[in-house]
Amino acid sequence: MIDHRPLLARWRRLDVVVRDLPLGLLFLVASFVPALQNHGTELGGVPARPFDAAAAGVLLLETLPLAGRRRWPALCLALVSLGFAADQIRGYHSVGGTVLAIALVSAGAHVARRRRTTALLFSAAYAVLAVVLFRLGFEPVTEFVTFYLLLVFAWGIGAWLRLTRMAEAGRRRRVAEDTLTAERTRIARELHDVVTHHVTAMVVQAEAARYLTAAPERLETTLTAITGTGRRAIADLRHLLDLLNPGHDPEAAPPPGGLRPLVEHARQAGQPVEFTEEGTPAESAGSADLVAYRVVQEALTNALKHAHGSRTAVRVRHGEREIEVEISTAGSGSRSGSPGGSGRGLTGLRERVGVLGGDFSADAHDGAGFVVRARIPTGSRS
Repeated sequence: MIDHRPLLARWRRLDVVVRDLPLGLLFLVASFVPALQNHGTELGGVPARPFDAAAAGVLLLETLPLAGRRRWPALCLALVSLGFAADQIRGYHSVGGTVLAIALVSAGAHVARRRRTTALLFSAAYAVLAVVLFRLGFEPVTEFVTFYLLLVFAWGIGAWLRLTRMAEAGRRRRVAEDTLTAERTRIARELHDVVTHHVTAMVVQAEAARYLTAAPERLETTLTAITGTGRRAIADLRHLLDLLNPGHDPEAAPPPGGLRPLVEHARQAGQPVEFTEEGTPAESAGSADLVAYRVVQEALTNALKHAHGSRTAVRVRHGEREIEVEISTAGSGSRSGSPGGSGRGLTGLRERVGVLGGDFSADAHDGAGFVVRARIPTGSRS
């Protein structure tokens, strides 16, 4: 079986004028077929006459301008209209007269500027032609009105095609803009989760180091922890860049090691964390594991910020169809989770969990402390 796709692709790469020219040539050749002569469009009732030397020029003017029907639609309509007028006045009544309808559809679809002016000029020219043909022929006025309505209908088809094309272009533009916005939001969310967590830990550790100048051994330990935090930040940022790579597998996963390195990191920063993990992560959890990781990461970051040194409990349960996460922090807390901040982290988590069809809450409890809960469907089937 012959594959015509390369030929079609080569044809589409040709200039639009070259691609439209064969249609005009087709009508030109058809007009000279003996069986079709004087059997085309007839307006005004002017007696038919056989083709003469002038007929060739009239038919060329009437058909070949179709090559510019998309590149120069108004000019195409003007030239075809002149050819059509000469065709009817001379009484050739050729098949090429059909080209007028095609030129009108193309003009209605592709004329971008001064559309109303183009329509009015064409209507005025048609009125002049109708008067001339009425005097030369014998058709009643109603025939001219009917033919004009047909021409208006052809223009209307082109105008409808134009509106449809513009609506589709607008829809594609909106889709592109929404996709770009969603991608920017995703990148901003990932950067917030990664950078904020590590930078917060480094700030807390650096603040503690200020008071350890009298204890060199403890100061060295703290500085080592800051160095380790910086290295983990670089590693996580590299992992993030891999996730944002267009060629990366969309099934994003948390950084290697899972939640335990995250908990150990918080402990090294001076946050007492009790960690409990139940069940076995599902093999087909998809992005649910990453969302659970981000929930724990953001909650520990907020604990370091606003309740440094307070006892924090992290509980994660892996079920057959969902992951349940709960992080509670003793001591003072706030409903936003980030006093003096934008609250972007918790808002982003709520959106992440919501996209997967889960539930998310972040509230103060018992007047002292803060608890974050999330139920994240994994999409697995038992």
